[in-house]
Amino acid sequence: MGDEIKSFIKVWITAITSLCYCYYGVAHIPRGMIRLLSLLPIFYLFTILPLNLYSFHLGAPTAFFLVWLANFKLLLFAFDLGPLSSHPPKPLLHFISIACLPIQIKQDPSPKSPPNIETSPKTTNNTSPSSYNGTKVQRSLLLAIKVVLLASIISLYDYKQYLHPNVVLALYCCHMYLGVEIVLAMCAAPARTLLGLELEPQFHEPYLATSLQDFWGRRWNLMVTSILRPTVYDPLRRISIHILGRRWAPLPAICAAFVVSGLMHELLYYYFTRVSPTWEVTWFFVLHGVCTALEVVVKKVLTGRCRLHRAVSGPLAVGFVAVTGVWLFLPQVLRNGVHERAIGEYSILIDFVKYKLPEHLHVLV
Repeated sequence: MGDEIKSFIKVWITAITSLCYCYYGVAHIPRGMIRLLSLLPIFYLFTILPLNLYSFHLGAPTAFFLVWLANFKLLLFAFDLGPLSSHPPKPLLHFISIACLPIQIKQDPSPKSPPNIETSPKTTNNTSPSSYNGTKVQRSLLLAIKVVLLASIISLYDYKQYLHPNVVLALYCCHMYLGVEIVLAMCAAPARTLLGLELEPQFHEPYLATSLQDFWGRRWNLMVTSILRPTVYDPLRRISIHILGRRWAPLPAICAAFVVSGLMHELLYYYFTRVSPTWEVTWFFVLHGVCTALEVVVKKVLTGRCRLHRAVSGPLAVGFVAVTGVWLFLPQVLRNGVHERAIGEYSILIDFVKYKLPEHLHVLV
């Protein structure tokens, strides 16, 4: 564990140094191909850095943040687009945080003391200070409940030999969702607290989704949605308008975004497992891309004349995600023992904090 933490620190020192190069050097190069070429070493570096980490809880977030989020944001930055580009330039700490953390600054951020809604209705979105603070409290309380639920699920693994296999699979699904949401929230907390940034939510209660379009576009892992939209969806939609017309142009763009997401997940799975891809997770996203596009077609054709009630469409959408996830998304993780390794790391971390960390701190002092 100690060696892994040292490698983790080295990886992130290298990543932050590389982003300083982007901020002080690349930012002054004219946008376009020349700036893109100057970023190629950073793309390569960010792609190989996670290979230095072997633990799931340190390696998985690092791979996601650097290989996917940071590289895609820097790709936009090469053309003076995306969250890293602004005039005047952002402060260095903001640039680094936005580049490598799963955060998206609100377009019309509400200050810590929201202004009067009569004088600034746009920035408060017609929300009073009391409801603004109430929403923050509700989110914090909900996150605390999810932490307790995750801890309960982890404790249940000690008794999984007594549980039905389908119950264990359901626990794995809940563990995945809760774990991802909590880890992303913890990683975004420094930017929110230390830098005073008002951030968009990373998840929006995906279990309340009313359709696949709602699940993937407005509720599940919105950091991925926010980066796929300008890099894949928007460019392909603009191209498709000239071929298919404005009405049907979103369809190939939706499918392409899901394909890219599948390929990126396949790459992330390689960092987790270090085995050759089986393409199951890619097919999971291809399937959902096609189904989401079909859902859009049906909505456009029916134009509101016949629509399932959300009490029916919601469980159908979430159930479809769960069933196809067990079929295509989880097998590669389960087959390679990633879940067992992740569960085992909790006890290793507890032992390290209890026994090893004080020793390291004593040596440093």
